[in-house]
Amino acid sequence: MNASRPSRLAARIVWLFSLCAPTLALAQVKIGLVLSLTGPAASLGIPARDTAAMFPTEIAGQKVQYIVLDDASDTTQAVQDTKKLIDEQHVDAIIGSSITPNSLAMLDVIAQGETPAISLASSAKIIEPVDDKRHWMFKTPQTDAMMAGAIMDHAAAHNVKTLAYIGQADALGETFYAEIAKAAQQHNIKLVANERFNRTDPSVTGQVLKIVAAHPDAVVVGAAGTPAALPPKALKERGYKGVIYHNHGVGNRDFLRVCGADCNGTFLPASQVLVAAQLPEDAPGRRLALDYISRYEARNGAGTVSAFGAYTWDAGLLLQNAIPVALKSAAPGTSAFRHALRDALEATRGLHDTNGVVNMSATDHLGLDARARVMVEIRDGKWVYQPH
Repeated sequence: MNASRPSRLAARIVWLFSLCAPTLALAQVKIGLVLSLTGPAASLGIPARDTAAMFPTEIAGQKVQYIVLDDASDTTQAVQDTKKLIDEQHVDAIIGSSITPNSLAMLDVIAQGETPAISLASSAKIIEPVDDKRHWMFKTPQTDAMMAGAIMDHAAAHNVKTLAYIGQADALGETFYAEIAKAAQQHNIKLVANERFNRTDPSVTGQVLKIVAAHPDAVVVGAAGTPAALPPKALKERGYKGVIYHNHGVGNRDFLRVCGADCNGTFLPASQVLVAAQLPEDAPGRRLALDYISRYEARNGAGTVSAFGAYTWDAGLLLQNAIPVALKSAAPGTSAFRHALRDALEATRGLHDTNGVVNMSATDHLGLDARARVMVEIRDGKWVYQPH
């Protein structure tokens, strides 16, 4: 009788593991999204949400759950949403926020929660330098440094000698100005005015009067979403005839609708998805951009695609590439899985997305090069590709 106890105990252990095994196999990967669905940046967050609805519900045999929260274009709400996703929902990764100030505000929380995140915002400060906090943060949009360089290359080629800047009075406006100033100096272009406005301001007349008085050859608008339409409209009202540039924060149709004819003839560096069909056949992001456009517009209607949805799609591609790797070493819902997923994201090499080819490293959590940007002219409410 005593001799049989070890065999019965062994059998019971096997039975207990057989009960646990299905639970482990059915563990879900949970992805949280912090998006600006209301407030001044809603035109950025809504296409991101609509794109997330197209994400796969299973990756590498694991069910995937997506939890979308609205940060209302507010930094405090973005932090609260991030804490909720990490502390209450126990997500394995986060996508967001839609805008730079919110993404910067989230850094401390994702680092403390040791949860990898992929920002949909532009500033290089979100991922640079890769310190203890940014160790956990990645992003998909081109950096402001890349886009500022594209603007100044175009300006220099069009004989611009003097430049004015008007940007949002927040982290986006400040960081983009710093890069514009640096690139302008490299091209021997003189900055003659530097103004700011708030996302919620109803008018920028005062700032524009100062700019027009400085007689710049060109004006750069450092703003995102529909609030970015204010400066070009005010400049046109005051009879300004110089060149107007936007940053890549205006790549959606809501901006075109709000700005209307006042944006005709203005330029911006942009994601390839805005002009994918116009690109050369060998452009690195063209095929996947066209595929994304086809999928998105089949659900949301012709002409509805935007750069901000594409940045979200690219975040999804990053996770679809990294999750199978992380699953080889840990189960979803664990600290080990989050660490493995972070490491897999950082190890991304040669991944094609709608912007180009991603090659990340321990010091580069974007992984895109100059091929990921194109210059675009706004003409009669359409994006028109500008070859080099």
